[in-house]
Amino acid sequence: MKRRAFINKSAATTALVTLGGLSMQSFSSKTSTKITILHTNDVHSHIDPFGPNDGRNANKGGVARRASLIESIRTENPNTLLLDAGDIFQGTPYFNYYGGELEFKLMSMLKYDAATLGNHDFDNGIDGLYAQLPHAKFDFVSANYDFTNTVLDTHIKPYKIFKKDGIKIGVFGLGIDLDGLVIQTLYKETKYLNPIEIAQDMSRILKENEQCDLVICLSHLGYHYRHDDEKVSDLMVSRQTENIDLIIGGHTHTFLPKPTIEKNRSGKNVLVNQVGCYGLYLGRIDFFFDSDKNKAGKGTSIIV
Repeated sequence: MKRRAFINKSAATTALVTLGGLSMQSFSSKTSTKITILHTNDVHSHIDPFGPNDGRNANKGGVARRASLIESIRTENPNTLLLDAGDIFQGTPYFNYYGGELEFKLMSMLKYDAATLGNHDFDNGIDGLYAQLPHAKFDFVSANYDFTNTVLDTHIKPYKIFKKDGIKIGVFGLGIDLDGLVIQTLYKETKYLNPIEIAQDMSRILKENEQCDLVICLSHLGYHYRHDDEKVSDLMVSRQTENIDLIIGGHTHTFLPKPTIEKNRSGKNVLVNQVGCYGLYLGRIDFFFDSDKNKAGKGTSIIV
Protein backbone atom coordinates (compact mmCIF):
# COMPACT_ATOMS: atom_id res chain seq x y z
CA MET A 1 0.00 0.00 0.00
CA LYS A 2 1.28 3.46 -0.91
CA ARG A 3 2.19 5.68 2.00
CA ARG A 4 -0.26 8.45 1.01
CA ALA A 5 -3.17 6.01 0.80
CA PHE A 6 -2.25 4.53 4.18
CA ILE A 7 -2.16 7.95 5.83
CA ASN A 8 -5.54 8.90 4.34
CA LYS A 9 -7.14 5.68 5.52
CA SER A 10 -5.85 5.95 9.06
CA ALA A 11 -6.48 9.63 9.68
CA ALA A 12 -9.19 9.23 12.34
CA THR A 13 -7.23 8.54 15.52
CA THR A 14 -7.94 9.15 19.16
CA ALA A 15 -5.97 11.48 21.32
CA LEU A 16 -3.39 9.76 23.49
CA VAL A 17 -5.10 8.13 26.46
CA THR A 18 -3.07 7.50 29.58
CA LEU A 19 -3.45 4.02 30.99
CA GLY A 20 -0.86 3.96 33.74
CA GLY A 21 0.11 7.44 34.80
CA LEU A 22 2.24 8.33 31.78
CA SER A 23 2.74 12.06 31.38
CA MET A 24 2.23 13.63 27.97
CA GLN A 25 5.84 14.80 27.92
CA SER A 26 6.97 11.18 27.95
CA PHE A 27 5.62 10.53 24.45
CA SER A 28 8.39 12.54 22.84
CA SER A 29 11.06 10.78 24.85
CA LYS A 30 13.63 8.83 22.87
CA THR A 31 13.39 6.09 25.46
CA SER A 32 9.71 5.41 24.71
CA THR A 33 8.73 2.08 23.11
CA LYS A 34 5.79 1.67 20.73
CA ILE A 35 3.78 -1.54 20.60
CA THR A 36 1.23 -1.86 17.78
CA ILE A 37 -1.81 -4.12 18.12
CA LEU A 38 -3.63 -4.98 14.87
CA HIS A 39 -6.93 -6.81 15.04
CA THR A 40 -9.91 -8.22 13.15
CA ASN A 41 -13.22 -9.79 14.18
CA ASP A 42 -16.15 -11.56 12.56
CA VAL A 43 -14.41 -12.02 9.22
CA HIS A 44 -16.88 -14.85 8.49
CA SER A 45 -14.91 -16.58 5.73
CA HIS A 46 -14.71 -13.48 3.54
CA ILE A 47 -11.60 -14.28 1.52
CA ASP A 48 -12.24 -12.15 -1.57
CA PRO A 49 -12.95 -8.41 -1.65
CA PHE A 50 -16.51 -7.30 -2.19
CA GLY A 51 -17.46 -6.82 -5.84
CA PRO A 52 -17.90 -3.49 -7.64
CA ASN A 53 -21.69 -3.71 -7.33
CA ASP A 54 -21.83 -4.48 -3.61
CA GLY A 55 -23.16 -1.11 -2.49
CA ARG A 56 -21.31 0.70 0.27
CA ASN A 57 -18.81 -2.19 0.56
CA ALA A 58 -17.93 -2.19 -3.13
CA ASN A 59 -14.27 -3.06 -3.81
CA LYS A 60 -13.44 -3.22 -0.10
CA GLY A 61 -11.95 -5.96 2.04
CA GLY A 62 -10.24 -9.17 1.02
CA VAL A 63 -7.34 -11.10 2.50
CA ALA A 64 -4.82 -9.90 -0.10
CA ARG A 65 -5.40 -6.25 0.73
CA ARG A 66 -5.29 -6.95 4.44
CA ALA A 67 -1.98 -8.77 3.96
CA SER A 68 -0.47 -5.77 2.16
CA LEU A 69 -1.66 -3.38 4.86
CA ILE A 70 -0.36 -5.58 7.68
CA GLU A 71 3.01 -5.93 5.98
CA SER A 72 3.37 -2.16 5.64
CA ILE A 73 2.57 -1.63 9.34
CA ARG A 74 4.98 -4.36 10.44
CA THR A 75 7.68 -2.69 8.35
CA GLU A 76 6.92 0.58 10.11
CA ASN A 77 6.96 -1.07 13.55
CA PRO A 78 8.31 -4.61 14.02
CA ASN A 79 6.85 -4.60 17.56
CA THR A 80 3.43 -5.57 16.22
CA LEU A 81 0.89 -8.22 17.24
CA LEU A 82 -1.98 -9.40 15.01
CA LEU A 83 -5.07 -10.74 16.80
CA ASP A 84 -8.59 -11.94 15.93
CA ALA A 85 -11.70 -11.87 18.12
CA GLY A 86 -13.58 -14.82 16.68
CA ASP A 87 -16.20 -15.90 14.14
CA ILE A 88 -13.54 -16.77 11.62
CA PHE A 89 -15.89 -19.36 10.10
CA GLN A 90 -19.21 -19.25 8.24
CA GLY A 91 -20.45 -16.73 5.69
CA THR A 92 -19.23 -17.71 2.22
CA PRO A 93 -19.00 -20.90 0.12
CA TYR A 94 -15.32 -21.14 1.06
CA PHE A 95 -16.35 -22.37 4.49
CA ASN A 96 -19.04 -24.66 3.11
CA TYR A 97 -16.50 -26.36 0.84
CA TYR A 98 -13.25 -26.30 2.84
CA GLY A 99 -14.66 -26.41 6.36
CA GLY A 100 -12.30 -23.73 7.72
CA GLU A 101 -9.04 -25.07 6.28
CA LEU A 102 -8.58 -22.13 3.92
CA GLU A 103 -9.33 -19.52 6.60
CA PHE A 104 -6.75 -20.97 9.00
CA LYS A 105 -4.12 -21.38 6.28
CA LEU A 106 -4.50 -17.78 5.14
CA MET A 107 -4.43 -16.42 8.69
CA SER A 108 -1.25 -18.42 9.23
CA MET A 109 0.27 -16.87 6.11
CA LEU A 110 -0.63 -13.45 7.47
CA LYS A 111 1.14 -14.51 10.68
CA TYR A 112 -1.66 -13.98 13.15
CA ASP A 113 -0.33 -14.26 16.69
CA ALA A 114 -3.51 -15.37 18.48
CA ALA A 115 -7.29 -15.61 18.14
CA THR A 116 -10.27 -16.42 20.32
CA LEU A 117 -13.32 -18.50 19.44
CA GLY A 118 -16.67 -17.18 18.30
CA ASN A 119 -19.95 -19.07 18.30
CA HIS A 120 -19.82 -19.65 14.52
CA ASP A 121 -16.46 -21.34 14.87
CA PHE A 122 -18.48 -24.28 16.24
CA ASP A 123 -20.76 -24.49 13.17
CA ASN A 124 -19.08 -27.70 11.98
CA GLY A 125 -19.08 -28.99 15.53
CA ILE A 126 -16.28 -29.19 18.03
CA ASP A 127 -14.86 -32.12 16.05
CA GLY A 128 -14.86 -30.07 12.85
CA LEU A 129 -13.02 -27.25 14.60
CA TYR A 130 -10.51 -29.66 16.07
CA ALA A 131 -9.87 -31.20 12.64
CA GLN A 132 -8.82 -27.81 11.27
CA LEU A 133 -6.48 -26.82 14.12
CA PRO A 134 -3.35 -28.28 12.43
CA HIS A 135 -3.79 -25.63 9.71
CA ALA A 136 -3.62 -22.80 12.28
CA LYS A 137 -0.02 -21.80 12.97
CA PHE A 138 -1.17 -19.53 15.78
CA ASP A 139 -2.70 -20.16 19.20
CA PHE A 140 -6.33 -19.94 20.25
CA VAL A 141 -7.03 -18.47 23.67
CA SER A 142 -10.24 -18.90 25.64
CA ALA A 143 -10.38 -18.72 29.42
CA ASN A 144 -14.10 -19.11 30.11
CA TYR A 145 -14.77 -22.21 28.01
CA ASP A 146 -14.00 -25.39 29.93
CA PHE A 147 -13.18 -28.02 27.30
CA THR A 148 -12.68 -30.89 29.75
CA ASN A 149 -14.04 -34.15 28.27
CA THR A 150 -13.90 -32.76 24.72
CA VAL A 151 -11.35 -33.15 21.92
CA LEU A 152 -10.27 -29.53 22.46
CA ASP A 153 -9.09 -30.18 26.01
CA THR A 154 -5.46 -28.91 26.33
CA HIS A 155 -5.54 -27.55 22.76
CA ILE A 156 -7.06 -24.17 23.68
CA LYS A 157 -5.06 -22.09 26.13
CA PRO A 158 -6.58 -19.58 28.59
CA TYR A 159 -3.90 -17.00 27.75
CA LYS A 160 -0.65 -16.45 25.90
CA ILE A 161 2.26 -14.13 26.68
CA PHE A 162 4.30 -12.28 24.08
CA LYS A 163 7.47 -10.24 24.49
CA LYS A 164 8.23 -7.30 22.21
CA ASP A 165 11.26 -5.07 22.75
CA GLY A 166 11.29 -5.66 26.51
CA ILE A 167 7.52 -5.24 26.86
CA LYS A 168 5.59 -8.24 28.21
CA ILE A 169 2.09 -8.58 26.72
CA GLY A 170 -0.55 -10.95 28.11
CA VAL A 171 -3.53 -11.92 25.93
CA PHE A 172 -6.50 -13.92 27.22
CA GLY A 173 -9.79 -14.89 25.58
CA LEU A 174 -13.48 -14.75 26.49
CA GLY A 175 -16.34 -16.43 24.63
CA ILE A 176 -20.08 -15.88 24.57
CA ASP A 177 -22.57 -18.33 26.10
CA LEU A 178 -23.12 -20.92 23.35
CA ASP A 179 -26.49 -22.01 24.70
CA GLY A 180 -29.17 -20.73 22.32
CA LEU A 181 -26.64 -19.77 19.65
CA VAL A 182 -25.19 -23.18 18.87
CA ILE A 183 -26.89 -26.58 18.99
CA GLN A 184 -25.63 -28.38 22.08
CA THR A 185 -24.65 -31.46 20.09
CA LEU A 186 -22.13 -29.30 18.22
CA TYR A 187 -20.26 -27.97 21.26
CA LYS A 188 -20.93 -31.13 23.31
CA GLU A 189 -19.65 -30.93 26.90
CA THR A 190 -18.06 -27.51 26.62
CA LYS A 191 -18.90 -25.54 29.77
CA TYR A 192 -19.43 -21.78 29.83
CA LEU A 193 -17.89 -20.00 32.83
CA ASN A 194 -18.81 -16.54 34.11
CA PRO A 195 -16.79 -14.13 31.95
CA ILE A 196 -16.66 -11.33 34.52
CA GLU A 197 -15.17 -13.59 37.16
CA ILE A 198 -12.79 -15.22 34.69
CA ALA A 199 -11.70 -11.84 33.29
CA GLN A 200 -10.87 -10.55 36.76
CA ASP A 201 -8.95 -13.70 37.58
CA MET A 202 -7.06 -13.81 34.27
CA SER A 203 -6.13 -10.13 34.34
CA ARG A 204 -4.86 -10.48 37.91
CA ILE A 205 -2.74 -13.49 36.96
CA LEU A 206 -1.29 -11.72 33.94
CA LYS A 207 -0.66 -8.44 35.76
CA GLU A 208 0.54 -9.68 39.15
CA ASN A 209 1.79 -13.23 38.71
CA GLU A 210 3.14 -12.99 35.16
CA GLN A 211 4.18 -9.34 35.54
CA CYS A 212 2.77 -8.31 32.16
CA ASP A 213 3.15 -4.67 31.14
CA LEU A 214 0.10 -4.80 28.86
CA VAL A 215 -3.03 -6.93 29.38
CA ILE A 216 -5.35 -7.57 26.43
CA CYS A 217 -8.70 -9.34 26.44
CA LEU A 218 -9.79 -10.95 23.16
CA SER A 219 -13.56 -11.09 23.54
CA HIS A 220 -16.45 -12.53 21.56
CA LEU A 221 -19.05 -11.37 24.08
CA GLY A 222 -20.40 -8.42 22.11
CA TYR A 223 -19.82 -4.68 22.54
CA HIS A 224 -23.05 -3.69 24.33
CA TYR A 225 -26.72 -4.71 24.41
CA ARG A 226 -28.98 -1.67 24.63
CA HIS A 227 -32.14 -3.67 25.31
CA ASP A 228 -30.54 -6.01 27.84
CA ASP A 229 -28.28 -4.21 30.28
CA GLU A 230 -27.75 -7.41 32.27
CA LYS A 231 -26.26 -9.35 29.35
CA VAL A 232 -22.48 -9.56 29.68
CA SER A 233 -20.71 -7.36 27.15
CA ASP A 234 -17.31 -5.82 26.57
CA LEU A 235 -18.38 -2.56 28.22
CA MET A 236 -19.56 -4.48 31.26
CA VAL A 237 -16.28 -6.41 31.49
CA SER A 238 -14.29 -3.18 31.23
CA ARG A 239 -16.24 -1.53 34.07
CA GLN A 240 -16.37 -4.46 36.47
CA THR A 241 -12.75 -5.66 36.35
CA GLU A 242 -9.23 -4.40 36.95
CA ASN A 243 -5.89 -4.71 35.16
CA ILE A 244 -7.23 -4.94 31.59
CA ASP A 245 -5.75 -2.29 29.29
CA LEU A 246 -7.49 -3.20 26.02
CA ILE A 247 -10.57 -5.24 25.09
CA ILE A 248 -10.72 -6.30 21.45
CA GLY A 249 -14.28 -7.37 20.75
CA GLY A 250 -16.47 -9.26 18.32
CA HIS A 251 -19.91 -10.84 17.84
CA THR A 252 -22.09 -7.72 17.57
CA HIS A 253 -20.40 -6.52 14.34
CA THR A 254 -20.02 -3.11 15.94
CA PHE A 255 -17.95 -0.67 13.93
CA LEU A 256 -16.01 1.82 16.04
CA PRO A 257 -13.95 4.41 14.13
CA LYS A 258 -11.86 4.76 17.27
CA PRO A 259 -11.77 2.89 20.59
CA THR A 260 -14.27 3.60 23.36
CA ILE A 261 -12.64 4.77 26.59
CA GLU A 262 -14.14 3.24 29.73
CA LYS A 263 -13.21 3.41 33.41
CA ASN A 264 -12.53 0.14 35.21
CA ARG A 265 -13.61 -0.42 38.80
CA SER A 266 -10.40 1.24 40.00
CA GLY A 267 -11.05 4.34 37.92
CA LYS A 268 -8.35 3.63 35.33
CA ASN A 269 -8.85 3.89 31.57
CA VAL A 270 -9.63 0.83 29.47
CA LEU A 271 -9.74 0.91 25.67
CA VAL A 272 -12.54 -1.10 24.01
CA ASN A 273 -12.49 -1.61 20.26
CA GLN A 274 -14.30 -3.57 17.53
CA VAL A 275 -14.09 -3.16 13.76
CA GLY A 276 -17.38 -4.30 12.27
CA CYS A 277 -17.21 -7.50 10.23
CA TYR A 278 -16.21 -9.28 7.01
CA GLY A 279 -12.61 -8.02 7.03
CA LEU A 280 -13.63 -4.57 5.81
CA TYR A 281 -11.54 -2.83 8.46
CA LEU A 282 -8.34 -3.49 10.35
CA GLY A 283 -8.16 -2.20 13.90
CA ARG A 284 -4.95 -0.56 15.05
CA ILE A 285 -4.01 0.42 18.60
CA ASP A 286 -0.59 1.94 19.35
CA PHE A 287 0.69 1.78 22.92
CA PHE A 288 3.58 3.96 24.07
CA PHE A 289 5.72 3.00 27.05
CA ASP A 290 8.16 5.27 28.82
CA SER A 291 11.35 4.03 30.47
CA ASP A 292 9.37 3.13 33.63
CA LYS A 293 6.83 1.16 31.53
CA ASN A 294 4.01 3.58 32.19
CA LYS A 295 1.77 3.52 29.14
CA ALA A 296 -0.72 5.36 26.97
CA GLY A 297 -2.58 4.36 23.84
CA LYS A 298 -4.33 5.65 20.75
CA GLY A 299 -6.32 3.82 18.10
CA THR A 300 -8.04 3.85 14.74
CA SER A 301 -9.91 1.67 12.27
CA ILE A 302 -8.35 1.38 8.82
CA ILE A 303 -10.30 0.61 5.65
CA VAL A 304 -8.94 -2.52 3.98
